[in-house]
Amino acid sequence: MSRPSAKPLVAHPERPREGGPDRAEVEVAVGVLIRPDGAFLLTSRPPGKVYEGYWEFPGGKVEPGETVERALRRELVEEIGVVIGAVHPWRIERVDYPHALVRLNFCKVFEWSGEMHMHEGQSFAWETLPVQVRPVLPGTVPVLEWFAQERGFEGATHA
Repeated sequence: MSRPSAKPLVAHPERPREGGPDRAEVEVAVGVLIRPDGAFLLTSRPPGKVYEGYWEFPGGKVEPGETVERALRRELVEEIGVVIGAVHPWRIERVDYPHALVRLNFCKVFEWSGEMHMHEGQSFAWETLPVQVRPVLPGTVPVLEWFAQERGFEGATHA
């Protein structure tokens, strides 16, 4: 798994940072579910949450005492109703959002069971490059770029 860069990706730099420059980093487990045909799952941010309607990879906060893998397993059952198989740690990206400084632990997942059910009122889409859903959450953009590099994709990965 790659190490995060020392400098985080800054989302919406024109907005003030809640909690100031010394705020704590929030650890997040993120599932990159990939079908055999190469399509990947994106979900929309639920109503009432920050960045409502933006598209992202599913996941959530790592609770105290949890590993990234355990948090990811819990979050995907809670959010989309699936039980995942093997978790493959992939990359880490730090993102400085106006509302939080997050450390995103991206894990590839190729096997899951259960019927997808969006428990938080969100939408989902199986996407390929370039993604068709909009808008895409800033922390999702690096993953689309990594996919483009892995797959030899030329051109824009998103709008």
